Amino acid sequence: MTKFEKCWLNYSLVSEVSGWKDKLSCIFTNLDGKCIENAVKELRVAIPEIIGGNTPGMCICAPCVPSEGIVLKKYDKEDAEYYDDFCPGDEGYAIYYKTDKSLLVIAADTDRGILYGVFAFIRQLQKGITPDKMKIAESPKMPFRMIDHWDNMYGDIERGYSGNSFFYENYRIIIDDRTVFYARMMASIGINAIAINNVNVHQTETLLITDKYLYEVKRINDIFASYGIKLYLSVNYAAPVEMGDVDVSDPLDERVIKWWEKTSKHIYDVIPNFGGYLVKADSEGRPGPFTYGRTHADGANMLARQIAPYGGNVVWRCFVYNCRQDWRDHKTDRARAAYDNFIGLDGEFDDNVVLQIKNGPMDFQIREPVSPLFGGLKKTNMFLEVQIAQEYTGQQRHICYLVPMWKEILEFNTYASENGLVKDIVSGKAYGNTLCGLAAVTNTGNDANWTGHDMAAVNLYGYGRMCFDTELSAEEIGREWIRATFGNDIEINDAIYSMIGTSWHTYENYSSPLGIGWMVNPAGHYGPNVDGYEYDRWGTYHRSDCKGLGIDRSVATGTGYAGQYNEPWSSLYERPETTPEELLLFFHHMDYTYKLSSGKTIIQHIYDTHFKGVEEVETMINTWNSIKEKIDPNVFNRVADRLNIQLESAIDWRDRVNTYYLRMSGIADEKGRTIY
Repeated sequence: MTKFEKCWLNYSLVSEVSGWKDKLSCIFTNLDGKCIENAVKELRVAIPEIIGGNTPGMCICAPCVPSEGIVLKKYDKEDAEYYDDFCPGDEGYAIYYKTDKSLLVIAADTDRGILYGVFAFIRQLQKGITPDKMKIAESPKMPFRMIDHWDNMYGDIERGYSGNSFFYENYRIIIDDRTVFYARMMASIGINAIAINNVNVHQTETLLITDKYLYEVKRINDIFASYGIKLYLSVNYAAPVEMGDVDVSDPLDERVIKWWEKTSKHIYDVIPNFGGYLVKADSEGRPGPFTYGRTHADGANMLARQIAPYGGNVVWRCFVYNCRQDWRDHKTDRARAAYDNFIGLDGEFDDNVVLQIKNGPMDFQIREPVSPLFGGLKKTNMFLEVQIAQEYTGQQRHICYLVPMWKEILEFNTYASENGLVKDIVSGKAYGNTLCGLAAVTNTGNDANWTGHDMAAVNLYGYGRMCFDTELSAEEIGREWIRATFGNDIEINDAIYSMIGTSWHTYENYSSPLGIGWMVNPAGHYGPNVDGYEYDRWGTYHRSDCKGLGIDRSVATGTGYAGQYNEPWSSLYERPETTPEELLLFFHHMDYTYKLSSGKTIIQHIYDTHFKGVEEVETMINTWNSIKEKIDPNVFNRVADRLNIQLESAIDWRDRVNTYYLRMSGIADEKGRTIY
């Protein structure tokens, strides 16, 4: 087993709350269950490390009798007196201090709510907030807060940049202390659903839903359940064929329906609280209902009806497009595909089906417009899917804090309704859906520090915290993670936040200009290759020529993609002068000499931003070196090594992109800098 570190659960002494060691020396509750046991364990680990003193004692008693300590209890009328009209629901909690009895109360309707309340209390202590100043009543903003693993049973991870899988090795399931610690980490940030295998389900992974592996899957499920997490499995839509029992996977074929009915019943017999299925179908060579002339609604509903009696859900990905395009074809547009495939099916999906929609219309690029499906679908459950794994954003060799990007997406107004913000649509506020929320491709592996780059952990932490409370700012989340990981030293906090705070824009500066994307090496998606995808089959082009670059996606003369948006976006995206400049080249083919609002031409913007990105990485390195004496040597050296890799890569990006466009345009850098 690989030794692992504690990430943000590495509790350390906080001087501001150290005077409370005596008043928090006992934990009182009359609640029981696995989640409660784990909540109590967390308090008994965290309090002596954060406050000092001995491990708190444990007492089972009526929750309102004791004095001096922490009380975990069911939310009742007494608690409601502190909070007008607050209803905790399945996952909410209230925290307050009873001065007359010196009691810190954590109250909730459910065991999971208690667990989340405990982690919230610990976060407050880590911030240096004393218990008598705590008054919090909170329920999660997103009903579902899901993590998708792309782990394969061989042990590798598709788009994995942090070592190998800690769930699988050589077609064996691994269950050890790391499994438990992972569940604990995910619960601490409010994750309540996890799919443990790759959406590109290989033949071996199909066996996860059979007795060959199902009882070991149950053991993982039970660990997850003790931390309030539902387990999901990715399934191959063609499993009935692949398992050799049926010769088709037609969703309307009675043999197929019976196969899934029998298989699903057995899964729930073994794992009664199983979450359900995650499906990638008719996408990038994956089988699906299109083979039989059926719709995605036909396919998803067939599966959903087999698990509906057990309370299960089907998560159906919308990443469906023609991956065999002709680069000479200027009308076929991959960006249109998700909308074109799913908008006509609005209202046809069963209540326990949710469509998982990528944040943009392409594939997790550093800058994309928000998928128009969020503004188009109104009668369908939706998840917003983001990618914590930095597939196109430096692959955890580069610092790229993604929460600011995700926050922009959540705040985007689709103008679909009065509550047209993406966060209102995917939280259920807009249309009253309950099966909704966020899903994210994770960035974890079996590296000692979980995420390869120590700074990449902020994206995993930040995703969970953002899902739970969408009103938190990116800075609040980032600084919270820094305190939890590195302690409360102000110099460390400010230095690290200055490194991560603008790192999304830094990566954008030295990689892809004005929303163009895709200038990467095709094999692994790492490093610059301006024409890497320009003549391929994947529909990912920049159309650079001697006069300009960009894709015409207007209705009038282009692919028509701009017309998939509600007004006013459709009209704004239609014209270059009203398109937000950060997306200008996504929507329009523009001359190099076109002037931006800054007064710079596009070609000069390309030159300047690529030089600026390198300078910003150099500043990161200087900042990191300035706090060397305050950082654990192992952590410092790991981050320093990655920063050197990032600088080398940023220089490579700068020189290759700038040289390409100097040669393509023939227009010199007006500042006279060296371009090769």
